Amino acid sequence: QVQLVESGGGLVQPGGSLRLSCAASGSISGIYTMGWYRQAPGQQRELVATISNYGSTTYADSVKGRFTLSRDSAKNTVYLQMNSLKAEDTAVYYCYYKKLISQTNYWGQGTQVTVSS
Repeated sequence: QVQLVESGGGLVQPGGSLRLSCAASGSISGIYTMGWYRQAPGQQRELVATISNYGSTTYADSVKGRFTLSRDSAKNTVYLQMNSLKAEDTAVYYCYYKKLISQTNYWGQGTQVTVSS
């Protein structure tokens, strides 16, 4: 089992910044993908950013250039630095961890990000 603990969500004004953190614990495998999805009311859950076991990152077009995903491998933690936030970024952000060999997915509880003046 893998447990994911998220933090860093909150209310921020347009143009502001937030940093989300997600710490994984438990049965951490050596081959995994980790990152963030988000879901706004009435919308489908969408992929925001991912990082592979090898350090390769991918971003949704909507956040590219504004969000940066990084990791601290020793702490099994990923960080999502969100800059130049827009109202459209308002959503519940979910951390995920995927064991690639077993194809097992784990999800965090979700943390609310609200961008509003």
